[in-house]
Amino acid sequence: MLSTLLSAFWIMVPAYVPNPVAALCGGGTPIDFDRNHSDGRRLLGDGKTYRGLACGVLAGITVGALQIWLAGTRGWTFLPQHTAASIVILSLGALLGDMGKSFVKRRLGKKRGEAWPIADQYDLVIGAFILMLIFDPSWLLANITFPVLVIILILTPILHRVVNIIGYLYGVKKEPW
Repeated sequence: MLSTLLSAFWIMVPAYVPNPVAALCGGGTPIDFDRNHSDGRRLLGDGKTYRGLACGVLAGITVGALQIWLAGTRGWTFLPQHTAASIVILSLGALLGDMGKSFVKRRLGKKRGEAWPIADQYDLVIGAFILMLIFDPSWLLANITFPVLVIILILTPILHRVVNIIGYLYGVKKEPW
């Protein structure tokens, strides 16, 4: 059980890191350039910026590269082995999942920062896994076993909540969810 928990966390670190880093480093030009959709609502909103996207993805890749280095130099063969492709795909996919959720959230009339349970917690997992299925399905299927998936589904909302509370307490987030 501990091995499965460690494997699940290790696999997801490059996907878990980008979102809080994007929130911390965000600001600047919105990805949607302040444009509205045909429904009159913003495409994504002010919370999705190029700086946040770039910093988040780079942070996920950096952490993933550190994981690759640690696994290689320490001989940690008991952990799932990341590749350059896996860390890029997981990092970018997590933030694309978040952007996809924001697009749908705007269509539903939800405001920036408004809680959307389940979608707020799992958008990064869905985005990362969809992108992995498209670009590196063999890595995904080799590493995401059913027990690992279950742990990811349990672990993700817990980590999401903890990180958001910390971000709120430090003034990075306006809401603790």
